[in-house]
Amino acid sequence: MKLTSRMRFLIKNGLRGLAWLAILMIAYFFFEKIVISKDPDMWMETFYARPIMIYLIYIGSEFFFGIIPPELFMIWAINKANVSHYFMNLAFFALVSYFLGYVTFLIGRFLYKRVSFRYIRIRFLKKSWPQLKKYGIFLIIVAALTPLPWSAICLLVGSAGYPSGRFLRYAIFRIIRFAVYGYIIFQTHQI
Repeated sequence: MKLTSRMRFLIKNGLRGLAWLAILMIAYFFFEKIVISKDPDMWMETFYARPIMIYLIYIGSEFFFGIIPPELFMIWAINKANVSHYFMNLAFFALVSYFLGYVTFLIGRFLYKRVSFRYIRIRFLKKSWPQLKKYGIFLIIVAALTPLPWSAICLLVGSAGYPSGRFLRYAIFRIIRFAVYGYIIFQTHQI
C-alpha cells in the first residue's frame, strides 16, 4: 500500500514530535540530576510557590506562538502536588491551548482580507504558505501533535479562510496531544 504525500507528511512530522518529546525528557532528566538536586529548596520556592505566575507565563506562551514547550509546564505540574492536581492542571493546559489556538485562528480570519496582512503573508510566510496550500488540514493535525508552533499555524490557517467548524474538529488533536504527553510524563515520574 502506497502512502499519499499527506500521510507521509503526517507520519514524518509525528515521529519528529515524539523525538522532540524524548529530547525534552532527557534534557529534563539531566537538568534535574545536575542542577535541581544541588539546591531543591531554591527551585521549590522559585517555581512552585507562585503558581499564578506560571499559569500566566503559560497563557502568554500559548498565545505568542508557543515560545515555551507545554511539556515543561506538565513537568512543573507533576512536581507540584498530588495526582488529581496534576490532571486538573493538565486539563487546564489542554483547554487553554485549544481555546487560544481558536482565538489566533479567529485573528487570522479577521486578517484574511486585510491588504497589510497579505503583504506580511507574502513577505514573511513564504515557506509556510505553500505547506498550508498543499497539506491543509494535515498541517493543523501535525501542529496540534508536534512542536510546530501551534498558535502560528492556527493564525495561518485562519488567514487562509478555513471554516471554523472544520478547524475546531481537527484542532481536537491538540487535546489528544496533551493527554498522551501528559500520560507519558505521569508514567516517567512515578516512583
